[in-house]
Amino acid sequence: MTTLSSHDPGAHERLDAGITELAAYRDPERHGWTREVFSTPYRESRQWTAARMRDAGLEVFTDPAGNIIGRLEGTNPSAPALVTGSHTDTVDGGGRFDGIVGVVGAIEAARQLRESGTQLSRDLLVVDFLGEESNVFGLSCLGSRAAARELTAADLDRQDYRGVSLGQAYADFGLDPTSLTDVQWARKPLHAFLELHIEQGPTLEQRQLPLGIVTAITGIERFIATFSGSADHAGTTSMTDRQDAMIAAAEAVLAVRREGCGAPNHGVATTTRVESESRSPNVVPSLVRMMSEVRSVDTDWLGGVKGRLTSEILVKAGDYGVDVGFDWSTDNEVVQASPGVQDVVASAADILGIPWMPIPSGATHDAVHMASLAPMGMIFIPSKAGKSHCPEEWSDTRDIATGVTALVSTLKALDSAELSRTTATS
Repeated sequence: MTTLSSHDPGAHERLDAGITELAAYRDPERHGWTREVFSTPYRESRQWTAARMRDAGLEVFTDPAGNIIGRLEGTNPSAPALVTGSHTDTVDGGGRFDGIVGVVGAIEAARQLRESGTQLSRDLLVVDFLGEESNVFGLSCLGSRAAARELTAADLDRQDYRGVSLGQAYADFGLDPTSLTDVQWARKPLHAFLELHIEQGPTLEQRQLPLGIVTAITGIERFIATFSGSADHAGTTSMTDRQDAMIAAAEAVLAVRREGCGAPNHGVATTTRVESESRSPNVVPSLVRMMSEVRSVDTDWLGGVKGRLTSEILVKAGDYGVDVGFDWSTDNEVVQASPGVQDVVASAADILGIPWMPIPSGATHDAVHMASLAPMGMIFIPSKAGKSHCPEEWSDTRDIATGVTALVSTLKALDSAELSRTTATS
């Protein structure tokens, strides 16, 4: 297996140190490595990220959306730029590698290009996107959404549990809510976007492969189902006379699971929360809300999810005399990676002697939104036991270094590659 150590003995140490140093910026009152968007640890960590970019020889600036950009100048700055990077925020109780690998690794790749004397014809932009993870406002990929002009006024009106709007959170963080989409580097033509990331699943480790080349990023359909029954005394109302909203919701949870288990291709379905309006232990639940999501890279199957689940849940709830209301939303459609970028990554890996496999992404990424701006690709490295979004999240430095090796070689090849701009969604 090819690793970076054969090329640059100091890279392992820099990657280890970078991940360890960034992990120190965390909320001490929360589990794991918690560094949520707009939080104090996140604000402080961004100074570290900018300093790390400068140390690698990059020109650093922060755009109006809050994305931190490190620029490595090319010989022809007027040519469409290459873009790479990821994010450094985490979920509550998260780990040290998700997103972080893509930023620390991209900075390392830029450093190696500069220190080796390799000068690209195009500018290379290394991006730490603001707030990729889902947050208290229920919206992910804030920085890349803004760059792609997909952040809306309605999004800024979203409120958290305290009644604070997303727009106000931006303002409190020192960003102008009226200028978030004024991202000039993203308004210019871009040649390609490439994101290095941990797999967040077990496939690469199980197959003992060091590299995955992403074929598509999952579409996500989410819904909130509200079950309305009858509040009755739990001790005096017979089982046959009840209109139990909780039972109808429980049946719906199982229906969601069956939907995911029945997917013909890559598909998963998860219920994340079930809440009863009543807290009384002796009252039959009359109002229950359930939050669920379904993901797949199979466009046809995912397109039929809404109809299938709505029908099944309504029928079963009706058997219990319970009414159901649905609020469906599309987090993102299925996004295909650029075939041209996939081919360039594959060729670079083959030349390096790095074994790889094509792999879909079951998680969403900043790459989803960047795909509307440039041909997009992603490189995955293994995750131990497939664990992610938890303190046990782990990727070996050897695997991270291998990913950086592939990233460097791919960026060199992309610099002169002819790429077709085709629609990313399907």
